Amino acid sequence: MTRPTAVIADDHAMIRQGIRQILTSAGVDVVAEAADGLEAIAMVRSHRPALLMLDIAMPYSRGIEVFGEARRWAPDTRIVVFSGLTSTSLLGQLADAGADGIFLKREELIAFSDAIPRILDGQQVMGPGVADLIATSEEQASLTAREQQILSLVAQGLNNREIAERLGVSAKTVDNHRTNLMRKVEAHSVAELLAYAVREGLLDANRET
Repeated sequence: MTRPTAVIADDHAMIRQGIRQILTSAGVDVVAEAADGLEAIAMVRSHRPALLMLDIAMPYSRGIEVFGEARRWAPDTRIVVFSGLTSTSLLGQLADAGADGIFLKREELIAFSDAIPRILDGQQVMGPGVADLIATSEEQASLTAREQQILSLVAQGLNNREIAERLGVSAKTVDNHRTNLMRKVEAHSVAELLAYAVREGLLDANRET
């Protein structure tokens, strides 16, 4: 019987080693490892593995982008995401996009080990911490596309007038959106607003350390 194959994509060598040991013990052959997003896409295209173990924050290409490219080039590959981030919006986005498994990196390797046969069998499995976070996110107000756009521009250091010019709206309209945005996320300063954006994975610069 042919053993299932896997590609591991994570920019931390110790994490890759730990996942490799778990997969090997479960009868899965690791055929390649990638330390950044571009390598991950290339390895998936080359090997078309049964499993892709994907870190959500890597150099050169964010995990959500790698996820999309992996689905494009290897639609039959089961994608399991390991996240060091606890962004409820990001985790929910991955679940909605059809991630076959999502686990918190530092807490749920054992849960992943137990879930491997079910994931290979076609089930979607969420780690217990992920399930709790996604349930919590359903109780939180989501940001509109315009609010997310303004948040990104605030992060670039633009003031209301500059944002208004960029978007072709009035400064008053920007101020209203900004006020609603800060109320939704319970931020009382730009620093708190940006801290929220980083925590929730809403900025391109968002990286785990």
